[in-house]
Amino acid sequence: MIKLTVFTPTYNRAHLLPRLYKSLCEQTAMNFIWMIIDDGSTDGTFELVRRWQQEKIVQTEYHFKNNGGMHTAHNLAYQLISTDWNTCIDSDDMMPNKAVELINEAIELATDESYYGIVGLDAGFDGVVLGEKFPEKLSKVRMTQLVKLYSVTGDKKLVCKSKIMKELPPYPEYPGEKLVPLSYKSLEAEKKYYLKPVNEILCWVEYQPDGSTKNMLRNYRKNPKGFAFMRIARLNSGLNFSEKIKNCILLVSSVFFSGDFKTLLKTKETGWVIAAIPLGLLVNIYIRLKRQKP
Repeated sequence: MIKLTVFTPTYNRAHLLPRLYKSLCEQTAMNFIWMIIDDGSTDGTFELVRRWQQEKIVQTEYHFKNNGGMHTAHNLAYQLISTDWNTCIDSDDMMPNKAVELINEAIELATDESYYGIVGLDAGFDGVVLGEKFPEKLSKVRMTQLVKLYSVTGDKKLVCKSKIMKELPPYPEYPGEKLVPLSYKSLEAEKKYYLKPVNEILCWVEYQPDGSTKNMLRNYRKNPKGFAFMRIARLNSGLNFSEKIKNCILLVSSVFFSGDFKTLLKTKETGWVIAAIPLGLLVNIYIRLKRQKP
């Protein structure tokens, strides 16, 4: 029985997809669906995937959409996923050959209704875990607790219950913008649910020069409504003092980019937001003046 969908949003990454496909072909457990969400590629991605579908090694679904950014690809994926569980593996990443097998084992231990999924480890292509592993006796955690309570840093890999992801609000889509932080879904899920930690590497990651992680300041400038939305969601979720002030400042900065000043009144922390206007303006000016290296 197929319980897992591995979905991959992609945009003009035909030169990177073959290594991900190879890693999926080498899985020790093949009971999964690979769902490719093509976010408007023009580099021959369709022809490449069509050839793989004909090979019939990996059960592959392909869906094309107009370019809208990573979060819009996630929205479509959650609409289309038919399996009980799902995980996103980016087009520039790979899965260790036992990853699906390890996920199959882990999800059998995470059926409790208090869990919205499992969380495993990311590693570089050299096999070195990003950040720290989870404490051995930790059985239930929220992403927002990892650093604050357990000093666990570094990107981690989520495998989520599809039913819960479908029930959560979709990422908002703003005309002219291409990014809303993907952590929004976890933030919403963790108002009610937890994750089961798994100290196993589920994904090998590589950050691309043109990726969103490498171009964060530019993304702040180009996607102010998307980032303002996430700052508001964080502020309304309850934060400690330092995180509250940080998000107030960054919210103000985003609003100076978008020009939508009514956004400042959409949080439970209006007083702190107003107090943060001078610093937020300074951050905005810094981002405008900062020239990022190509």
